[in-house]
Amino acid sequence: MSIRTTLDKDLVRLKELLVEMVEQSKAAVEKSVQSLVQQDIELAQQIIKDDVKINELEEQINNIVIHLIAQQQPVASDLRKIIAALKISNDVERIGDLAVNIAKSILHIGDGPLIKPIVEIPKMADMALDMLKDVIKAYHEEDVELAIRTAEADDAVDQLYGKLIKELLQLMISHPESLSQITQLSFICRHIERVADHTTNMAEHIIYMVKGKKIDLNA
Repeated sequence: MSIRTTLDKDLVRLKELLVEMVEQSKAAVEKSVQSLVQQDIELAQQIIKDDVKINELEEQINNIVIHLIAQQQPVASDLRKIIAALKISNDVERIGDLAVNIAKSILHIGDGPLIKPIVEIPKMADMALDMLKDVIKAYHEEDVELAIRTAEADDAVDQLYGKLIKELLQLMISHPESLSQITQLSFICRHIERVADHTTNMAEHIIYMVKGKKIDLNA
């Protein structure tokens, strides 16, 4: 088997692992929000346990990257794919960690009465998860325009995040006895907002992979 054939095979495997890693991180965030809405403590505990699977995928990706750089002869376009995969996997791993952080906040909240109905937080999560779904597609299809549109959706997430934090701050004043729960809910909002931020980072890496240009989509 030629070096080129082996390299192409490894690049395909790299993409497959990365798409699988994104899907698992996306599912972890979905489950964490479900756990919050249903106050499902067991599900929150399972999310924390399952994070090891995402970490294992990242390690597999890192090993392929090391192999490709050390033993193959990647040209510039190949090298961009390798570097982008490495950077994207780091963002995806952080999204998995954010799902774990949400689950930990749910454990702190417990199954007692909630200070307010959980309506807006799932909406923000759906917006962030739609971004993640689109960025997976943009990566798989190397679609720069979709990557840019995905990043632009972050503004709406930021706006809803700001609205929610203001509401929670007001609740802290009016319901000081529920300070701990409200604090955990604000943490959850922040973690979801960060999912969108990491997705925007992924969009930037996709543009670099395809175009060889670094563009700040957070500006």
